[in-house]
Amino acid sequence: MLVVLVEDSAPVRDALTAALRAAGYRVSAVATGAAALEAVAGPAAAADPPDLVLLDMGLPDLDGVEVCRRLRARSTVPIIAVTARGHQQARVLGLRSGADDYVVKPFAIDELTARMDAVLRRSAGHVVAPVIEAGPVRIDLSRRVVEVSGREVTLRRKEFDLLAALARRDGAVVSRADLLDDVWGLAPDDPGREQGLHSLEVHVAALRGKLDAPGAVVTVRGVGYRLAAGESTAD
Repeated sequence: MLVVLVEDSAPVRDALTAALRAAGYRVSAVATGAAALEAVAGPAAAADPPDLVLLDMGLPDLDGVEVCRRLRARSTVPIIAVTARGHQQARVLGLRSGADDYVVKPFAIDELTARMDAVLRRSAGHVVAPVIEAGPVRIDLSRRVVEVSGREVTLRRKEFDLLAALARRDGAVVSRADLLDDVWGLAPDDPGREQGLHSLEVHVAALRGKLDAPGAVVTVRGVGYRLAAGESTAD
């Protein structure tokens, strides 16, 4: 599995390259947007095409959004945008320019590889179903309907969005930072972050109460939450 890593910071590039190789990936690391275009769509790529691109959005020669657009125009390779920009508009621009997913720095390598695996599964045709089941909990993402053991449960908008954010990760841990970012739209430097953390805890508690399904939402101490079934929910 060949990953093209596009990162202009040498220390970050070296650390990510080592971590990804340790996780079993082959890595071709480059530092500029021009080199990324060559690595993905140049002559060498024809013989050994990459399976995924990790694209830093703050590059020295070309804007990351522009690089993403050019890559998408030349290739169908999955792209994960890597950015220090926590603002929602920056994420939207990345996704609209052709990225399949994004991660916001700083991130854990386990989270990154989980997202990589999910994107690769989707690109191989394993599209996430609009209906997700976790034990007795059934979540219809398109209709925004949740059932527990066949009984429909009424959730508030944020409660459903929180549950959906967990459900889309296929049982992987979702950090509190990502949930605040995705569901509440709060960047790491947002002044409302502390209040957002309290709101997240309140919504998790309310969600557990309404689902009334032991283990549906599991706390991973010091990290965040994941959706599972039949496990303890001790905080």
